[in-house]
Amino acid sequence: MARDPDSKVVRPFAFFRAGVQSDPSAARRPILVFEDVYKYFRRDQPTLRGVNLTIERGEFAFVTGPSGAGKSTLLQLVYRKHTVDTGRILFCGKDVARLKPKSIPYLRRNLGIVFQDFKVVRHWTVYENVAVALEILAMPKRLVRSRVAEALERVGLAGRGSERTENLSGGEQQRVAVARAIVTEPALILADEPTGNLDPHLAIDILTLFEEINATGTTVLFATHDHSLIAKRDHRIIGIDEGRVVEARTGLRSWPGAEERAASDPASGLHAVAG
Repeated sequence: MARDPDSKVVRPFAFFRAGVQSDPSAARRPILVFEDVYKYFRRDQPTLRGVNLTIERGEFAFVTGPSGAGKSTLLQLVYRKHTVDTGRILFCGKDVARLKPKSIPYLRRNLGIVFQDFKVVRHWTVYENVAVALEILAMPKRLVRSRVAEALERVGLAGRGSERTENLSGGEQQRVAVARAIVTEPALILADEPTGNLDPHLAIDILTLFEEINATGTTVLFATHDHSLIAKRDHRIIGIDEGRVVEARTGLRSWPGAEERAASDPASGLHAVAG
């Protein structure tokens, strides 16, 4: 285990945090690896089948596919809401499925997770919603205050910590959720349909916010079924189709069959990049 000299909090996996390395070889490892992963919720129909996937440190990748395709399941396996049925998931070289139950909270403290429905406590203040992620780590109050202030500034909510979250707009509440996710300085953020409840203009704002976070070195997996959102960027795409992964490395332009689909279905969102 390693100790953070600033917070005096014992952290079991220091190299999970952006910019912190306790093992020189950790910096050369992919941050996340799926090895022949299967997940069943029905015996006769795997939700994920034979998934092999490598996410490098510092990547920004979209995870896409229709509703029910397995996008959320893919992310949930990483933070151990579910476990794989066969195969392995390695996070910074550690097999997530083999972690003992007492280690799962430590795993999740090293991840930032953002949900479609925000999952903020509406009757708490903005500050309280963000600070809770640090308070469970028993950080000193002075450090909590400075970290929360920095996180709120990064998401465009500087000076609004005393406001009740229920009085904020949907887009602002999602920014609170993002601040809570980044305040612990995770190396990996899992965003599960984070723009699903927002209008298109706010969705772009939130996507841009995640890109700014990624620019500081944090790896981001951004799950969405909104092709119009994906079409605006050239990030790597991880598509899930009937439980299998289909990839494009440079946005929708290189998506298999993009030109044909764009020509036949202008509403698909592919025409913007495939022509």
